[in-house]
Amino acid sequence: MTEPPLDGRTPRHRIRALVWEVRTRVSSQASLIVLAVIAATLAWAIAGGLVHDHSPFFAPIAAVIALNASGGERGANALRLLTGVFIGILAGELALLVTDRNAAAMALATAVAMTAPAAINAERIVIGQAAGSAILTTIFVGAASPGIDRLVDALIGAGVALVFSQLFFPARLVAMLRRIEEDALNEMADMLALVGRSLEEEGDASSEQVVNRLGGLSRPMAALSRARESSKSTIRLSTIRWGDPQPVLDEDEVIERLILLGESCLFLSRTTTSMGVEERRELAPIVSGMADVLATLADDLSSRQAREQAVEQALMAARTYGGGAPDDDPVTHATHLAVEMVATDIMVFAGIRFDEVEDVIQGEVEDPRVPHPPGEPWLPWLRWRPRRGLLGRFSGRRPKTQ
Repeated sequence: MTEPPLDGRTPRHRIRALVWEVRTRVSSQASLIVLAVIAATLAWAIAGGLVHDHSPFFAPIAAVIALNASGGERGANALRLLTGVFIGILAGELALLVTDRNAAAMALATAVAMTAPAAINAERIVIGQAAGSAILTTIFVGAASPGIDRLVDALIGAGVALVFSQLFFPARLVAMLRRIEEDALNEMADMLALVGRSLEEEGDASSEQVVNRLGGLSRPMAALSRARESSKSTIRLSTIRWGDPQPVLDEDEVIERLILLGESCLFLSRTTTSMGVEERRELAPIVSGMADVLATLADDLSSRQAREQAVEQALMAARTYGGGAPDDDPVTHATHLAVEMVATDIMVFAGIRFDEVEDVIQGEVEDPRVPHPPGEPWLPWLRWRPRRGLLGRFSGRRPKTQ
């Protein structure tokens, strides 16, 4: 008789999960790939037309490297690239003047090109690009391609990247932030689902699995914090400041609520590891229900219906488990508090005002109003925002695993 897989998934489910992961990775980079191809081709054409009798390979290279960053960092990336190219070309030309055109020139140029930006504590992309430019300068030498031409090529490539990233295709920060929010919600849902399953089992092994799983939430939580800092920096440095930065600022507040929700989920997960058998079985469906609520939210952050469903399920879980009794032991009291905290943070994240949540849980507000989540602006200087993106209708759903 064939033994079941250790992770509980059949080969078919593993293949589906793998296909979904590959599809997600490619789709998340598809726009960057298309944008880089167009920018490289355009930079090649412009440089070839402006500077004759040479091969303008620096222009498309500069365009691609400048765009090879997260949406909010592309403008700064282009400036860093220009700095590296300028240092590398100068180092290469200097090496060609003081040495023969051979390996010695390349070695000297590379050393100087990497030392100069390191001395001023420049970013790693500046050091790498300076070294690359110095190598190319010393290898592709000749009267038909002087250093000034290579610098012009780099300027053209970085200029094309700046126009694309800052004017025509600026970073859609709200969409980027929501993708990070979805990842964090999915991670929280997976953690609570594991906690729910462990509560139905007995023994130290299940509790040990929960403890080992708690650290998995640190990655998406750190990504949320970085996303907030990056979005604030992008508003200051990019063209989004010309338009309406309010959608990004609103999404920053959403991320703050999500960070609090993650901390509440961690608190709930930790308290369950010290509970007795009967209490664990009573709590198991509550925690599993919370996991389903988070998965529902993560499935479509732009759906008001999903948020209303999440509020309803979280409210039902909080009321079912109750607030505990005065004579409860500290662990049981903490668990009741943790369930209420998770339910509260879910409702606040869904759009319920914080000062109304307690009234909702106590039943004083029977039909809480969940506002419609704002649409994602296509461009920072456009006020129009679709209620639901066309691409969202065809986006792949996360496959369910057994």
